[in-house]
Amino acid sequence: MKPTVIAMENVTLHFPKLSSLLSMVTGVFKKKDNKFTALRAVTLEVKAGEVFGLIGKNGSGKSTILRVMSGIYPPDEGSCYVTGKVSLLAGLGTGFSQHQTGVENAMLYGSILGHNESEMTEKLPEILEFSELGDFIHEPIRTYSAGMKARLGLAVASAIKPDILLIDEVLGVGDPQFKEKSKTRILNLVEQTGTVVIVSHSFGLMKDICDRVGVVHKGKLVMVGTPSEAIDAYYEVTG
Repeated sequence: MKPTVIAMENVTLHFPKLSSLLSMVTGVFKKKDNKFTALRAVTLEVKAGEVFGLIGKNGSGKSTILRVMSGIYPPDEGSCYVTGKVSLLAGLGTGFSQHQTGVENAMLYGSILGHNESEMTEKLPEILEFSELGDFIHEPIRTYSAGMKARLGLAVASAIKPDILLIDEVLGVGDPQFKEKSKTRILNLVEQTGTVVIVSHSFGLMKDICDRVGVVHKGKLVMVGTPSEAIDAYYEVTG
């Protein structure tokens, strides 16, 4: 039996509502619930070597689950244990320094993902080729379009080979040709990585690559099953 590498047990997570944030600024607090519950007692296990999918409507909590797994959001209640090095592919390029070049940002982004300078220097040719940025790679990021930033982000993040890969809806970047190239890159990563958890609205992709899929609705994990079972349950839950 394969070991469990991700174990979430009764994970509940709250975020402050906008009104609560405004109260922190103004100093005026109202006697009411100022928290939004993003996750409600989520329990799931992911086995070594498994490709586990998460589906649900926008705002259901799928991406939040990934961020708990990656360590970005600690649970308010419950626990999440992860065994192995984790890489999260999400929000590609959103943290780039606007005044540094593409190359400099690639090196910085790689270091954030846990790689030293020599490792990133070795990966640079692969990153440059995949991003298709040409001479723009030496220009400041502020001159890039949103699509160019995302392409560079995907090129860097997908050059990393972690034990556990978390993918959050990153296949919508660029023109149709680059989208297909990105999909192929992700599929190759899935094959090379021991364990994958993926969030996607592409049910076809879920059927192609996932061993199991969970349905998330209003912060709850309502079921886990085969891709076909989960997709059927998604339509039942969401109406």
